[in-house]
Amino acid sequence: MNASEAAPSAGQGDDLPVVAPQLRALRRRAGLTLEAAARSAGLSPAHLSRLETGQRQPSLPMLLALARIYGTTVSELLGETVADRDAIVRAADMEPTRAGGWTYVQAGGPGRAMQALRVRVPYGTQGDVVRVHPGEEWLHVLRGRLRLRLGDTAHLLGPGDSAHFDSLTPHRLAAEDHDGVELLFVHTLLQSPTATLCLGPLTGELS
Repeated sequence: MNASEAAPSAGQGDDLPVVAPQLRALRRRAGLTLEAAARSAGLSPAHLSRLETGQRQPSLPMLLALARIYGTTVSELLGETVADRDAIVRAADMEPTRAGGWTYVQAGGPGRAMQALRVRVPYGTQGDVVRVHPGEEWLHVLRGRLRLRLGDTAHLLGPGDSAHFDSLTPHRLAAEDHDGVELLFVHTLLQSPTATLCLGPLTGELS
């Protein structure tokens, strides 16, 4: 069992009862075996099986990884449905979701080549989670300060600052201040047999 599987995948009260059947159905729709999907997501088959049977709840990074691998969105993984592909997303329709300590809302429509999220990252959550996957990411700091590591370089971003980078660059995000940080976050959705998400701490801390 690796570090990501040993750590709690979601806080208490983050019940996502519809995720388990959706994960299995979307994996089968993508034509992937349990072993192949788990390998692509950087998980063991046993851990993915526990997610699919509801014995464990996925963190937001896991949901993002699986959405990319299955060629879908986090919304569909969560069982959220939208009647049509309206170009407008109203604030009243943005239901918050919690995963892995983060709070986020869908800020874009489903079924698109990009997924837009509004994300709140509390202090001390997932700061040691390293992500590597195909595609691109863009983020914009709305409130607070973000500590962003890209490869071996650490950046401190404040309100109004943005970052746009290749997602194959190992990256991790953490709130710099105890009040947390709020972001606009856009990433590409790519279905790729080589899509992976590497979870676990890097050696050393952000400097």
